[in-house]
Amino acid sequence: MTDTAASSSTGGPSGKKDTKRGFFSRIALFVRQVLAELGKVVTPTRRELVRFTITVLAFVVIMMLIVTALDFLFGFGAGWVFGR
Repeated sequence: MTDTAASSSTGGPSGKKDTKRGFFSRIALFVRQVLAELGKVVTPTRRELVRFTITVLAFVVIMMLIVTALDFLFGFGAGWVFGR
């Protein structure tokens, strides 16, 4: 757990005195936590990256087809209801 794990009702770290941190101390803590999280990042392999890219592109194409079909249907319906 990090220094800011909120397990008590006051939102402070558990088992420590409830002391206020200074402005720069909070910024330094944030930067340390960001760097720690960035250290956990795993870069995908080339094969995974290609697979992810193809998956996203396929999803976008499918969503474009669905939106196009709905647009056509609603346009046709509006034309039928209100006349052309």
